[in-house]
Amino acid sequence: MALFLTGVSHKTAGVEVRERLSFARESLPESLRALVDGELVREGMILSTCNRVEVLADVDPARFEEGKAKVFDFLAARGAGSSGQDLGGHIYEHAEGEAVRHLFRVAASLDSMVLGEPQILGQVRQAYADACDAGTAGRTLHRLTHKAFHAAKRVRSETNVAACAVSVSYAAVELGRKILGTLEGRTVLLVGAGEMAELAARHLVKCGASRLLVANRTHETARRLAAEFGGEAVPYERFPAFLAEADICICSTAARSYIITARMARAALELRRNRPSFFIDISVPRNVDPKVSEVTNLFVFDVDDLESVVASNLREREREAVRAAAIVEKEVAEFEKALRDLRIGPIIAALKVKMHAVAAEELRRRRARLGELTPEQERAVEQLLASAVNKISHPLIQRLRRSFETGDGENVRAWRTSFGLEDESKMKAAVRRVLEDAFGPRAATA
Repeated sequence: MALFLTGVSHKTAGVEVRERLSFARESLPESLRALVDGELVREGMILSTCNRVEVLADVDPARFEEGKAKVFDFLAARGAGSSGQDLGGHIYEHAEGEAVRHLFRVAASLDSMVLGEPQILGQVRQAYADACDAGTAGRTLHRLTHKAFHAAKRVRSETNVAACAVSVSYAAVELGRKILGTLEGRTVLLVGAGEMAELAARHLVKCGASRLLVANRTHETARRLAAEFGGEAVPYERFPAFLAEADICICSTAARSYIITARMARAALELRRNRPSFFIDISVPRNVDPKVSEVTNLFVFDVDDLESVVASNLREREREAVRAAAIVEKEVAEFEKALRDLRIGPIIAALKVKMHAVAAEELRRRRARLGELTPEQERAVEQLLASAVNKISHPLIQRLRRSFETGDGENVRAWRTSFGLEDESKMKAAVRRVLEDAFGPRAATA
């Protein structure tokens, strides 16, 4: 197994590059099968979102550079015809442990444009599911992606990296929730239908607000937005009459002066019998007179208030990201150790079989010198021999493990050569031959 990842993200490429490289969902099966040939590229997965396009592959270790070139060319050709020259320094590459680390960080949202955003984990899950459906995910990607999901889950549950609002619209919702206690059953009045107001309304409805009123100078825009949320469009010139019904009022218009005055808000509060109201003023210039906040049970937050909350929350997320990164590093280390164990397992097994086979052969050659032995004595001799071989092989195996753990490839190759275990493809055949020679044909198939 040899992992290689290449791609672009919002950190390395503008949207004009990312959109050239992106994969449509319906074309993924065909693209994945074009990438994975089962020999040079054994497994593959494509993650294509608005902020990143990445190809992750398991390539033949014996032809690693050739496999890397194929994966790189596969992605580069998509964005630049026959070569990746005009992509400049946009494409990055990660191999082996760095590829593992990158995937874990992406899944945990530590590499996202908005730190801690939750969508990316679902997108990685979907990329893995698409690879499974296309038949290009095998044992390596199964283990790797599930470990990445586990790491991301730990980050979510053990840190607050995703707990604080980091958009103005969502910060407004969080403030409303804190002031009103709950948003369930609340009425929201949108005055104006700007993008940020729409996002705030989306969050409010998602968090339980049950009724949405929309007032906009262009009534058709108000009607369309209200229909999207199952709300009601009201005439713009009559919106003051609906203030008494609104627990939360979101203002986002192009008006150059206050459209909600302290007098207007106080009159609505009286009709509400002093039940609190919450005004979110996302407009610049401001639409809500700041004097409204001087009235008891009326709360006003403008863009500066919300942005200060966002800035504070971003700092909190960055602090939490340090803890999240430590979790990811621990998970990466555990995965790499598991991979080393998988890789070294066949070598250790072959080494043990070979040493025991040599001992068994020596016993066979010298058996006649021992004379006649009882069955108990026969077993005692075999056990003595096996114990001696185990004691001799133990320090050798420990040294071999350390060579793997430190990445000392030269030492590992020397071990393989010394014991006739030159490469993994010949190892099983060598073990089978040794077993057949030492213990008969049935032992090789046991």
